[in-house]
Amino acid sequence: MQLAVVIPTLNERHNIGEMIERIEVALESMRSFEVIVVDDASPDGTADVAEKYADQYGNVRVLRREGKLGLASAVLDGVGLTDAETIVVIDADLQEPPESIPRLYEQIVNGHDIVIGSRYTRGSTIANWGAVRKGISKVSIWLAWLLLPATRGIRDPSNGYFLFRRRVLDGAELDPKGFKILMEILVKCDYNRVIEVPFEYTGRTRGESKLSSKQVISHLKYLNGLRKHPRNRRR
Repeated sequence: MQLAVVIPTLNERHNIGEMIERIEVALESMRSFEVIVVDDASPDGTADVAEKYADQYGNVRVLRREGKLGLASAVLDGVGLTDAETIVVIDADLQEPPESIPRLYEQIVNGHDIVIGSRYTRGSTIANWGAVRKGISKVSIWLAWLLLPATRGIRDPSNGYFLFRRRVLDGAELDPKGFKILMEILVKCDYNRVIEVPFEYTGRTRGESKLSSKQVISHLKYLNGLRKHPRNRRR
């Protein structure tokens, strides 16, 4: 398999269908790809909607998990279902356009190990984002730079839209918690070349954000745990 798109979901019934349809169109020229939806027992029936698309498209799979287990672990469970050479991680909320996946994938072809869809690199745009949400994002990134040397020099190490070669995970002991997995990959995994690619980021128009004060506190604990990892160093 050339490419697998992993989509972690929680209460994204109104977005998941459009996301799958747009991925199918965006990647129609690819040799082979699949879409893996990993749902954390969404009470709104997100998995039911996704399974209808799985019936329609032969390359869509749905993994139902029993309970709210977290975005980071959902991504790894999705990776475990595929033998694809390259993994795409993208949220279901349509804030990140799947139409840019081919452009990001070009950088994998060009020899990069990790390609980040960056909200803050030159050429990126952010629309429909309030000052509070933008402020939380900036603080999260600043804390990552402060505590995790492996993230320094990367403008957007906390984004949930990125691609990586499967072999990047080889031998890594990941302990996914919460809703950020990219930082853990940057700290714990082996890779050589990372690049950030700009894209047009749009605020959520349907559904509700999953960000809460509880998640913020959990994220701070997560950063502190990564700080103690022996391989946490600038690469």
